[in-house]
Amino acid sequence: MSLRRRTLLKVIVLGDSGVGKTSLMNQYVHKKFSQQYKATIGADFVTKELQIDDRLVTLQIWDTAGQERFQSLGVAFYRGADCCVLVYDVNVMRSFDTLDTWHEEFLKQANPPDPSTFPFILLGNKIDIDGGNSRVVSEKKAREWCAAKGNIPYFETSAKEDHNVDASFLSIARTAMANEHEQDM
Repeated sequence: MSLRRRTLLKVIVLGDSGVGKTSLMNQYVHKKFSQQYKATIGADFVTKELQIDDRLVTLQIWDTAGQERFQSLGVAFYRGADCCVLVYDVNVMRSFDTLDTWHEEFLKQANPPDPSTFPFILLGNKIDIDGGNSRVVSEKKAREWCAAKGNIPYFETSAKEDHNVDASFLSIARTAMANEHEQDM
């Protein structure tokens, strides 16, 4: 009986409250979008299996609360992460301005062996709102931030319209695989 290579990847999704972290995950895993906003309490996770090359990959995607009062929970959830996804709302400057804090806090809490090479991905969400007219963070500004952080991959997404959601999570999976913990079944 041949061993099929199976990989479990732990992905942490971080960003301010209301940027669309839960909506992105629900769109990716369940192909659903809801207008009803319900704040995540603490953390929650979903899993999705996908085939990448010769591997069966299980993405364990952790959705964390964006509110400050839950940030102390971070260390337990961040440990063992293979990739960190930072999310901001392109229509809210504050959600972009806090990215440095989320980035630093993750590295401090997760304490990866080599922080300079730990895989991050940045998602600029809600590009569908108001036909893009209420946008305050330019793609150029986001790409400059990514370049300054070691060329982090960047995607502009809309959880509502399912724009770039699959592509960004496939990139997340591939990025996480470079930092994987392997398990043989």
